[in-house]
Amino acid sequence: MPHITGSDIAGEVVAAAAPDVAIGRRVMLQPGVSCGRCEACLSGRDNECACYGVLGYTHHDGGYAELVKVPVANLIPIPDEIDFLRAAAFPLTFLTAWHMLMTRAGLNRGDDVLVLAAGSGVGQAAIQIACLHGARVFATAGSADKLARARALGAVEVIDHHRQDIAEEIKRLTNRRGVDVVIEHVGEATWAKSVRSLARGGRLVTCGATTGANGAINLNALFGKRLTIYGSYMGTKSELIRAARCLFAGQLKPVIDRTFPLHEAGYAHRRMEESEQFGKIVLEVP
Repeated sequence: MPHITGSDIAGEVVAAAAPDVAIGRRVMLQPGVSCGRCEACLSGRDNECACYGVLGYTHHDGGYAELVKVPVANLIPIPDEIDFLRAAAFPLTFLTAWHMLMTRAGLNRGDDVLVLAAGSGVGQAAIQIACLHGARVFATAGSADKLARARALGAVEVIDHHRQDIAEEIKRLTNRRGVDVVIEHVGEATWAKSVRSLARGGRLVTCGATTGANGAINLNALFGKRLTIYGSYMGTKSELIRAARCLFAGQLKPVIDRTFPLHEAGYAHRRMEESEQFGKIVLEVP
């Protein structure tokens, strides 16, 4: 009975090629698939594998089906107290946000962090992970309801990105200093403001370009303020396992916006395309 949110899938094992994975075991999936044999994989950097792909995205079938075939290595057992909805809503976005914050940005306790688009899957995950590790979080969203929900997740200040200038608000809220880390995945529409929001020595991490892939930067600001810009894509299986421990301990809780039966996937996509959701939309297979 798969539960699916994009490339994230949770369900029961119906067949296994390894003796330590029992049929009927409740699992969620590592959404990234790698060869398991190259230098990157054997060094624990499986997301850098030349053959790396994502379920439902790059050369791999996704989860919009009653049965899903994946390598045994992608199975992560889940405890009985974690329901399939939470397990399905967790892997891709929390893995992405964990890799961005903990590995690429090297998050430090006490850092100021700006999270773009709090209502997105990566946004709600990044707020929680940053707060869990002692950061002060600022978040943007496009409605009063989403701003309130971002505060409920732990953001100390929120910015309406439709009505307010993100960079100017960050300068005001930080006494003109700026933030140490920006979690950017919006692209052209926010790129310049994200860069302007950084403090000296700040780090911007980007994992997406929803509104366009072209982003200009003032080189004087780049070297003068000693800024660092990181690209980030997914994360490693070991990072997902570390993040999952926080899920199992109740320290991280994926936000589920709504669930739809698989045959109503079109409605689910429409809700997402119209930016009505806050958190993850989950499809259920009966």
